[in-house]
Amino acid sequence: MKSSLTETLFSYVDSLHSILYVNHFDPHVLDDVLEKISADNAKIELFDNALGWLDFETRTPAAQKQDLVSFLEIERTEGYDNRLFLVLFDVHESLKDPKVIALLKRIAADNLNREGYSATVFILSSCVIIPTELERYITIIDMPMPNEKEIAKMISEFGEVNEIEINNEVIGELAISFKGLDTFQIRQILNLAYQDGGTVDISDRHLILQEKKQIIKKAGMLEYIETYDSVDDIGGLDSLKYYLEKKSLIFKNLDSATKFGVDVPKGILILGMPGCGKSLAAKATATLFGISLVRLEVGRLLGKYVGESENNMTQALKLAEAISPCVLWIDEIEKAFSGVGESGGASDVTTRLFGQFLTWMQEKKDTVYIVATANNISKIPPEFLRKGRFDELFFVELPDEDERRSILNIHLDKRNKMNDGISLSRIAKSTDGCNGADLEGLVKEAIETAFNNGQRKLTTADLIEAQKNNKSITELMGKKLQDLDKQRVEMNFKSANEKRPKDKKA
Repeated sequence: MKSSLTETLFSYVDSLHSILYVNHFDPHVLDDVLEKISADNAKIELFDNALGWLDFETRTPAAQKQDLVSFLEIERTEGYDNRLFLVLFDVHESLKDPKVIALLKRIAADNLNREGYSATVFILSSCVIIPTELERYITIIDMPMPNEKEIAKMISEFGEVNEIEINNEVIGELAISFKGLDTFQIRQILNLAYQDGGTVDISDRHLILQEKKQIIKKAGMLEYIETYDSVDDIGGLDSLKYYLEKKSLIFKNLDSATKFGVDVPKGILILGMPGCGKSLAAKATATLFGISLVRLEVGRLLGKYVGESENNMTQALKLAEAISPCVLWIDEIEKAFSGVGESGGASDVTTRLFGQFLTWMQEKKDTVYIVATANNISKIPPEFLRKGRFDELFFVELPDEDERRSILNIHLDKRNKMNDGISLSRIAKSTDGCNGADLEGLVKEAIETAFNNGQRKLTTADLIEAQKNNKSITELMGKKLQDLDKQRVEMNFKSANEKRPKDKKA
């Protein structure tokens, strides 16, 4: 069981850790904690880099602004008469000053060695900058994000203060969606939701998604994908869509589902040739689940220094957990981890990153749903595909006639051409061996040609003519398709194209 922040800080103070560095931007974040761990005779003094010496209770500046050196010189002697807590806010740049370093070392030494002296320095800053001279004296404290129980309490208290009723089911679902945000961000969103509609309900999830989008963009480790694609934009792939629709019921009701005993879904791997709808399925999954979609590109994590790549991978995965629930999309995963198992330079780094990722997949507890897509799994180590990594492995086949008709319908409807009297059945029959990208390509070319010819309507003949000018994926990559089909059989992938059971609905 994890200790609370209060318990953690109290244990450090009690064991004479003299300088505690808290990486946080809010000067109020320690207020409640310090009041709880301070004894009756404790003295708390606050120094703000911009405002100088402040009264801890009122946050008002002293009559005359003091610099940090003066503040430390005056206040450090108070540790003999009182239990002293010095809170230094945003002083990371001042830590480079030799006088500041000397004074902090003196406080730390006195705290440890002098009888009757008790002083603890709390450095609170959004940047972690630690001079070499102070490394031995400083302990970095991670500020834990509020857990679901704490978030639920915040939402409940917000409702009471503003005299609005928020039922327990809504509180539970919002508490899960808020995971990964700090107290300040949660309060901001609750205030925004209340001002916008006078209440707080499930529909306010979109505000949470927007805040998490900002977190991802600022971090730069993952790519936030803005998507509006839905399962209705996918032609065919009935089995995959049916599967995802069932999983969406869990993600849309995570609180009640987990309380009922349902395991949180891990994710899926989708194998198939390019242009068959794998990427579209990843995007549609996030839309269907109503959660953020982020893409992990291993290439952007690679650094030039020893250990940098591994640290970047750790930070990227922590970020995914922090903003969960989310869909983590790894496109063309065989390229992301190419060179695994080989020796030398970049391959060694990739192998270590792959190992990190495998361990994380196996042990992750947060609601990060992985959608990995691949064009070829022959070079992916078999341990990546074993049970426990993914919930299911899907294989996307070439569309049959019915699926081709559906895909053609989608692309023609998007371009307002379904009223032109097109014979979908005729085109679907004549396009055997085409994938979704082929079908979209011939629709686009036929419409462009018709426009350039001054036609008022698109005709079936236009589509047939466009088909003659394009080779299908089967003509271009026939041998690779056969090899891919063998991989699918050997690894027992489930067909994404099986027809949806008519008597079942998600």
